[in-house]
Amino acid sequence: MSNVTTRITIDKQVPGFWRVTLNHPPINTVDDQMYDEIFDLVEAIEAEPSLKVVTFESANPDYFLAHYGVGESTSRFGKPRWIEAATRLSHSNVLSIAVIRGRARGGGSEFALACDLRFASREKAIFGQPEVGFGMIAGGGALARLPLLVGRSRSIEIALGGDDFDAEMAERYGWITRAIPDAKLDGFVANFVRRILSFDSQALNATKAILNQSGLPTQVALQSTQATFGGLLRSPAAAQKMTKSRERGLGTAGEFELDLGRQIGDL
Repeated sequence: MSNVTTRITIDKQVPGFWRVTLNHPPINTVDDQMYDEIFDLVEAIEAEPSLKVVTFESANPDYFLAHYGVGESTSRFGKPRWIEAATRLSHSNVLSIAVIRGRARGGGSEFALACDLRFASREKAIFGQPEVGFGMIAGGGALARLPLLVGRSRSIEIALGGDDFDAEMAERYGWITRAIPDAKLDGFVANFVRRILSFDSQALNATKAILNQSGLPTQVALQSTQATFGGLLRSPAAAQKMTKSRERGLGTAGEFELDLGRQIGDL
């Protein structure tokens, strides 16, 4: 995999550490091409024995990853292999860290959930699973991962309510690992990465592997939820909601996307 791709840039200057930047203007939607590049990235991560840590951040300060850009599939696999990529990332020896500023909703939240750690800007990060507002469900892992992190009741509030959550509330619920003042976020992450790089690989790998035994959803649960999502995506209710949403500004840099949690309640 090359260091520069269309949606993803990788900085490999520090031995044992890859700093990945996600960039798909105008609002950093997750499309099939990005999913394909994430799949390729995970393969590259697995193939690099000296790698200990990968961080993911956004080139757009307003959007970590806005959401999945629903449309005709353009994946070279026919259907994006996101669930496989997410599962392999979790089970890899590499520690994955989402560094979140801006909005992480839908597939963007699910990408962050697939990472081992989520460190977010207290002032600038916003989280949401708005899929029910579009007549769909969260199909990329949230419905399996959130109950393990926040419990059943809070998962119901998040997934059925579809509203936005600020970083402080997301931290309180357990959705993210830690909310950090924005001015201190980069320094905190840099120091944490330095600590990990200073530790022995065998100890790191063994510790993560043991924690994975009780902390991850099953592949069956993830795949079955994705299949249900695919069915609802083709429903008349979802088609109607998507049409109305696009008319109001879905996918563009404007008020509808910035305030999506509130906006879907008015569809």
